[in-house]
Amino acid sequence: MAKHSEEILTGLLGLGEQSSRKSHYPELLQQLQQLERERNRYKWLFEHANYGVFQARANNGFRAANPALLSLLGYESAEQLMAGGATIAEQIFCGGRSEINKIQHQLVKEGSVQGYETRFRSRDGQEHDVIINLFLNTDEPGLIEGFVANISERKKAQQRMLQLNQELEQRVAERTAELHDSNLHLQQQIRQREQVEQALREARDAAEAANRSKDKYLAAASHDLLQPLNAARLLISTLLERSMPAAEQHLVQRAHLALEGAEDLLNDLLDIARLDQLAVTPAYATCSVAELYDSLLSEFEPIAQQSGLRLSAFSSRLQVRSDCHLLMRILRNFVSNACRYTPSGRIFLGVRKRGKHVRLEVWDTGIGLDKDQLGAVFQEFRQFSQVQSGMRKGVGLGLAIVERIADILEARIQVRSQPGRGSCFSVEVPLVCEQEQLITARLPLAVSQSVNQLQNRRVLVIDNEPDILLSMSALLEQWQCQVCVASNFAEALQALRENPPEIILADLHLDDGNNGLEVVAQLRHYFNDNIPAVLITADHSDELATLRKQLDIPVLNKPVRPNKLRAILSQRLGSQLPVSN
Repeated sequence: MAKHSEEILTGLLGLGEQSSRKSHYPELLQQLQQLERERNRYKWLFEHANYGVFQARANNGFRAANPALLSLLGYESAEQLMAGGATIAEQIFCGGRSEINKIQHQLVKEGSVQGYETRFRSRDGQEHDVIINLFLNTDEPGLIEGFVANISERKKAQQRMLQLNQELEQRVAERTAELHDSNLHLQQQIRQREQVEQALREARDAAEAANRSKDKYLAAASHDLLQPLNAARLLISTLLERSMPAAEQHLVQRAHLALEGAEDLLNDLLDIARLDQLAVTPAYATCSVAELYDSLLSEFEPIAQQSGLRLSAFSSRLQVRSDCHLLMRILRNFVSNACRYTPSGRIFLGVRKRGKHVRLEVWDTGIGLDKDQLGAVFQEFRQFSQVQSGMRKGVGLGLAIVERIADILEARIQVRSQPGRGSCFSVEVPLVCEQEQLITARLPLAVSQSVNQLQNRRVLVIDNEPDILLSMSALLEQWQCQVCVASNFAEALQALRENPPEIILADLHLDDGNNGLEVVAQLRHYFNDNIPAVLITADHSDELATLRKQLDIPVLNKPVRPNKLRAILSQRLGSQLPVSN
């Protein structure tokens, strides 16, 4: 038996017979080489692992340790670590013997300890957070194999993250508190703003109510003021056309200028108030430049002739898009100023086509304006020069009204002037294309002053003011008209004696809530004839504009200018063309 065992061992060691050695040697060598390769690989992994690897016995200390564990614990070699003996573990574990006993108990019970987080103390006293996995070696009792990972940086990162989260939560809480305070402050501001807005609304409503009350008062007061002014103006105009001594003629002329100044000031103030309150709404239509200029010539030729001026206009077939009467208001102011500030020479109404627009110009050879005066010429109550002798000086509101009307019409106004040579005031409005020149808002045409077209014409005047009836009768009779007067429909029938008038001059507001438009409609129905009519009123609101336009009745505002009245009467009686306002 011993011999047999010896033979086997001799064969394994290659010491047997030559044939046996030859057959077993290559295989053994190959196995040894493979074992060496495995050993070297595990050795490389052991030495180059990023985590610590060790073997130890519970009561005898470390048996082996790789460089990663040595670096973590601060030892230069495994021999130096193993020299610590059985107590080295108590130095390494920050928890000391109690923690070691706890770990050993779990090892004995379960055979391993995995994912156990603890703290190691290195040789220099620094502490490190680590996670360890421990296993009992089943081939060699009492041998413990372990793997150690340094998680200090991860712990620090977690701690930093926790701190950042806490700081973030604190900032969120602080910001939330700030937002809460801001929200409370904002709500307080909103409540205060709502209170202010409510107060402003109440103030606005009170102001609007006051404005409406003021407007009603102003309208009523202006109506009451314009009525006597209109009567006085008509009477003085009648006297001016009569032959009288020079002294009396001078006094009448002075009275005429004084009344004209008062009525112009009142009209300007009313216009400014209405324009500033946006109470004027333009009614756009197609306006003939020729008719605009003819109407201006008809109205201002007597004034220009009286001042020794020559008034003329360029003949044009162009038509423009605008509110004809507001545009006429602008041009009338330009011509009136030209007459007032031109001592001698001429006034010319020009027309220039500028692409899709037309520029209507009023040239004069007057005193002119300096360059530094042009910027303020459209301001209220601005007057720069003395008017010519015999002409009334204005109050400086006319061009301010022009500017406001131009804003409403979206028209461009300009002024060019040279001191001592004259001025040019212009307004630029859109041109109407030929395809659009179908309906034209007609204005009173020019009437030759050399031919009295009013002679023996039968005129009915309807007004509830006796003074107006008296003064209007005097003026119309001066023009050789046959005049009938009445204050209502019944009196009109009595005065006419079944003979219809050729034209009716009717006041808007009559007694007992009646109005002149209704009386005109009743008379037309009674005589079964579309009798021409003109509405004369001191009411600028024109609330009955729709009815007035249906009846085809133009309007003249009090106080009536005799030249304009004569022009519109002559036009209505002569051509019978419809006149719209």
